[in-house]
Amino acid sequence: MNTIDFTTIDLSKEAPVTEPDRQYYFIAKAREYVQKQSEELGRALTFCVTTFGCQMNARDSEKLSGILEQIGYVEETDEEKADFVIYNTCTVRENANQRVYGRLGQLNRVKKQNPHMMIGLCGCMMQEPEVVEKLKKSYRFVDLIFGTHNIFKFAELITTRMESKRMVIDIWKDTDKIVEDLPSERKYSFKSGVNIMFGCNNFCSYCIVPYVRGRERSRNPEDIIREIENLVADGVVEVMLLGQNVNSYGKTLKEPMSFAQLLQEIEKIEGLKRIRFMTSHPKDLSDELIEVMRTSKKICKHLHLPIQSGSTRILEKMNRRYTKEHYLELVDKIRAAVPDISLTTDIIVGFPGETEEDFLETMDVVKKVRYDSAFTFIYSKRTGTPAAVMEDQIPEEVVKDRFDRLLKEVQSISSEVCSVYTDTIQEVLVETVNDHDPSLMTGRMSNNLLVHFPGDKELIGKIVPVKLKECKGFYYIGERVPATE
Repeated sequence: MNTIDFTTIDLSKEAPVTEPDRQYYFIAKAREYVQKQSEELGRALTFCVTTFGCQMNARDSEKLSGILEQIGYVEETDEEKADFVIYNTCTVRENANQRVYGRLGQLNRVKKQNPHMMIGLCGCMMQEPEVVEKLKKSYRFVDLIFGTHNIFKFAELITTRMESKRMVIDIWKDTDKIVEDLPSERKYSFKSGVNIMFGCNNFCSYCIVPYVRGRERSRNPEDIIREIENLVADGVVEVMLLGQNVNSYGKTLKEPMSFAQLLQEIEKIEGLKRIRFMTSHPKDLSDELIEVMRTSKKICKHLHLPIQSGSTRILEKMNRRYTKEHYLELVDKIRAAVPDISLTTDIIVGFPGETEEDFLETMDVVKKVRYDSAFTFIYSKRTGTPAAVMEDQIPEEVVKDRFDRLLKEVQSISSEVCSVYTDTIQEVLVETVNDHDPSLMTGRMSNNLLVHFPGDKELIGKIVPVKLKECKGFYYIGERVPATE
């Protein structure tokens, strides 16, 4: 991307048909419109991208920001002051949709005072036909609507909107297309998310993701390696490999390659210090992957392995395709191979038909595995999923009681598990100045635990040894120690 001079692209010709050249053409075209408007206003045009949802969305937002900056916009953190506001939406829970509608109502008021302002909506929520119909009917002031499959077309869609002066809607039902080499503006200089695949084939009965993200499709390993090599050359020391289920990576490639094999190739990249990945589905976690994690010098000592429920009966209703016993066997294998691994998980409480006995099975898994931390969720009925129409929806007060009991157990175990590192020296990747105390730096251990310690911002992006003095439950207070030769 750094080598492309958009001013040399001949806009008198037709737009290229092949990607990414077609998008480079539209970036150049949109630049002219933005430049003209900037001259009329006597200032640079600004943008604000707001991300709802997962790390996949966060990575998509970096791509949106990168394209906007190439077009000539300057970032503005206050959306009410921005000339172009874009919401990258999530739809895992229905209340996420309501938040977006509420924020749009506020933006409508702002837009009436700034008629040149543009509003864009993209992401998972836009893949729902009823959402798009509602926007067309009740939110006519929105300028641009697109989904999860055609983010690469962002510059082209902006150009279409600037030329037509009308609402532009471009939703794809599905795609097998992956477009490489588009601009991206990273949030951090020293770490980055890297998509290795898109979509999901699992169809868990509570989850809308396969319907809005489409079928699984893996990126070519050469493209992934090239992207990471470029990131490392640009100062990145840690990558997070992203996919709805990274363990099934490679199944759609012409020449199949397993996730474990991909990790081995990434491990060879010089200058890369740390490799993380998420999310791992237990049904696909192979012995080969466990062996690669055991021998790796770069894969972080952290595995996020969602259980969702400890009851085999409920797991079957969830269409998770593993049993409680299989999950516990997996944990034993992982711990035998990587004894100091940090295990985290997701748990849903109150799934339709969950009995007290089912819930106690979940509590049993929590006590046996002893997670470093767990993301606990009250089941949220998601329209459009099989679980939403299941009988035996659990009363709210019962779910709340179970949730509180689970949370108490998880927190009690977490504080015990995390405290084992007290008085040890650990390698910490320094990420930022502490939010509450500017004399402290905040960093992350290989096992994903946060550490706060005295230091200065010159350390950001470096991996430094820190002695852990005091465990505060989910984080440590530490002090930096001199690096040993």
